[in-house]
Amino acid sequence: MDNSATTRVSDRAARTVYEVMTEQYGNPSSLHGKGIEAGKLMRKARETIAQALRVKPAEVYFTSGGTESNNLAIKGAAYSMQKMGKHLITTTIEHPSVLDTFKQLEKEGFIATYLGVNKEGFIDVEELQKALRPDTILVSIMYVNNEVGSIQPVEEAAAHINRNRKTLFHVDAVQAFGKIPLVPGLKGIDMLSISGHKIYGPKGIGALFVRENVRLYPLLNGGGQEKGIRSGTENLPGIAGFGVAVEDAMNNLFEWQKAMEELKKRLCNRILQEIPDTVLNGPREDYSRTLGKTSIKSDREGSGVSLNVNAAAPHILNISFLGVKGEILLHALEAHGIYVSTGSACSSHKSGKSHVLSAMEKNTEEIDGAIRFSLSPFLSIDDIDYTVEILKKEVAEIRKYVRR
Repeated sequence: MDNSATTRVSDRAARTVYEVMTEQYGNPSSLHGKGIEAGKLMRKARETIAQALRVKPAEVYFTSGGTESNNLAIKGAAYSMQKMGKHLITTTIEHPSVLDTFKQLEKEGFIATYLGVNKEGFIDVEELQKALRPDTILVSIMYVNNEVGSIQPVEEAAAHINRNRKTLFHVDAVQAFGKIPLVPGLKGIDMLSISGHKIYGPKGIGALFVRENVRLYPLLNGGGQEKGIRSGTENLPGIAGFGVAVEDAMNNLFEWQKAMEELKKRLCNRILQEIPDTVLNGPREDYSRTLGKTSIKSDREGSGVSLNVNAAAPHILNISFLGVKGEILLHALEAHGIYVSTGSACSSHKSGKSHVLSAMEKNTEEIDGAIRFSLSPFLSIDDIDYTVEILKKEVAEIRKYVRR
């Protein structure tokens, strides 16, 4: 129940990683046969990811994961374009790898605007439009919020941002890729971050899409790998495993989406109906519109799939159990083999309350009692029902000892 933090590596991806580590372990930069073999593996994975995004293989750069992809996109663009302006825009509900990067850039003299969200976790595109300035060089907006699952109006935002010719648009799609169809061909998006371990691939591997006319200032200097944008010997086992995971995710996109929606609907309805004093945090409308069928063999132009406005991702459910501390409930569930989170795994060791729920104007009791369930298509209805039955018992037990 914590698949937004990480996922189990699929058997096929794990076998691929092992084979590359033990048999096809050459360095892609080497000129001999082993190196050439490694280069072919890396090229195949790059082409698979590019096909999934419906972009050119030359626009896909491998990184160590979502955090590095976000840092490279934001800092790389800011440093490269600072002579044209120093104004940046993001939202108050971004992942820490975006928000902390913006804070660092502010210390270096850049100016940042943080867009607020409504009570369901959505930005207002009109607020974005008003925030854009002649000196705005970069906007960074996440596709799917990692705590409450709100799908941001990325396509509409891109239309406004693109009117500012020198403004780049970066999207953190770590929680969207492999879960919902993305904007076909990433139209209007200049950079987009994805990660392997969120889609049943290995940890320590990610990618950054960079539109071919965008120039980034590299954060790492060295051997000039990835066309000088990201130096360092490529993580070939991770890259190969990532490619396999992407292929599986795209071939099963709609089936997995439908499975997770059904699981989420049952979990949400049963909790809200059977456990008193519970509050849904996030959108009330599920993502359910699917037009056509997407597979890894789809053409680059895409099928015209559009996202619902003000919809929730199929795999994330955030609910507050009033009168209960989320961390206490988390450990109570863990004793029964149920694993959940109280928010982003990347910020769980930091002190303080959820910045996402705070931005949504949730009160202290709602924030303190919040639990995030993040689902997998490999869970069953029995898993959901078991979770609800344990929740009912543990929440009631904890509330006995808490003054309301």
